[in-house]
Amino acid sequence: MLRRVNGLDLALMRRSAALRGTAADRGFKRLSKAANHSLLWLVIAGALASRRGVGRRAALRGAAAVGGASFSASLVAKRLFPRRRPAADLLHETRRLTKRPTSSSFPSGHAASAAAFTTALAMESPALGAAVAPVAAAVAYSRVHTGVHWPSDVAAGTAIGIAAGLATRRWWPRHRADAASAREHTALEPLVDGEGLVVVVNPGAGLGGVDQTGAIVREWPKAVVVDIGDLDRVVAGHAPRALGVAGGDGSVAAVAAVAVAHRLPLVLIPAGTLNHFARDVCVTGLADSARAVADGDGALVDLAAVSVDGAGPRWFVNTASLGGYPDLVRLRERLRGRWGKWPAAAIALFRVLRTSRPLRVELNGERLLIWLLFVGNGPYRPKGFAPTTRPALDAGLLDVRCVRADRRLSRTRFFAGALLGSLHRSRTYRHAETRWLDVRVLDGEVAIATDGEVGPSGSRFAFRSRPASLGIYRPHD
Repeated sequence: MLRRVNGLDLALMRRSAALRGTAADRGFKRLSKAANHSLLWLVIAGALASRRGVGRRAALRGAAAVGGASFSASLVAKRLFPRRRPAADLLHETRRLTKRPTSSSFPSGHAASAAAFTTALAMESPALGAAVAPVAAAVAYSRVHTGVHWPSDVAAGTAIGIAAGLATRRWWPRHRADAASAREHTALEPLVDGEGLVVVVNPGAGLGGVDQTGAIVREWPKAVVVDIGDLDRVVAGHAPRALGVAGGDGSVAAVAAVAVAHRLPLVLIPAGTLNHFARDVCVTGLADSARAVADGDGALVDLAAVSVDGAGPRWFVNTASLGGYPDLVRLRERLRGRWGKWPAAAIALFRVLRTSRPLRVELNGERLLIWLLFVGNGPYRPKGFAPTTRPALDAGLLDVRCVRADRRLSRTRFFAGALLGSLHRSRTYRHAETRWLDVRVLDGEVAIATDGEVGPSGSRFAFRSRPASLGIYRPHD
């Protein structure tokens, strides 16, 4: 079989070498060099990531896939399967690369990265995948055209890249276009031109800090727009029929708490960095909210609340956590001014994971030693380290996950399980869905983080699901 493959490779290489020289020769050489070290794909990913939405999701998945493909092809397969590269004299000198690579010919790392990036983009957006596919195919062929890879090297690299792109689903499920299930709200009223609506705006939300005030005023000329601040005073001063919020998940949680307290429906204008809650209820922007407000369409969704040392409830729309995450948030905010949000988050994550200490706790009376505790408003998917989607906001359940520290080599097993996407089958990991959770920290007070914001410190935390507690405007279709 190997002789047949080698014979076919040689025949195809000679056919390529026999092609008449054209201006395309120079183009293939430049394209092949541009894809060195996956630079071409990282530049495209950077351009796509500059705008939120499907482009940013595709860019992040593409970068992750390229990393997996490069590792598999260059650091693993090339060392396991050494192979000579095609002889330079098979091609005319004008076709050859100035600097020929010296590593194993099998498989093609360029083809692996190209296929991985294209596959990952197509999973998020078929249109983006189709746009990049011709460039990826040209990069893969350029390795044969310039004489540095056999055709079977390119075929194997392409297979590795496709597998790497598809494998990202293990850690990061594909974006769900449908909204999380929720109870239909039958009592919402249309608000013509935003009459009776008070919109709270956080002008510093999001990566770019774009103020949404102008667009909101144009859409709802009769609405009252205020900066985020004393929300209860705002409600008392304007007697609204609905509350709106333009900001990230932290701002949404703060305004949602006031809306629940005053029994007011909520209008979402996604303006944060990730907008997890808005994404789950399928409100993608101001246009969706405007349509729902004009038609009086909406739903009732679950919220969750935590009481710290018996104090009043602290509401959260997405998640709460104890352990290393509050420390990560505090460190990220200290580094943010110097490094920017995403680099600061990466630095903070590395430092916290390296220095974190386990917590001795009681979970509903059971004593455990844990690294961290995650509590979600509603069941999240997938199970494991990185829950990313939420199929239901009407289940009346908390999603409780913790990583145990009382197992041998628990930290190592935790990282290995997270990297392999198999944490949900590890004995260091526990997962449950419940209506309530009581937590007692046995080693003093710790801080809680809710929806990405660090909250108060305490030693007793009572988590409760609050079914159908928030009315929210969202389009039905």
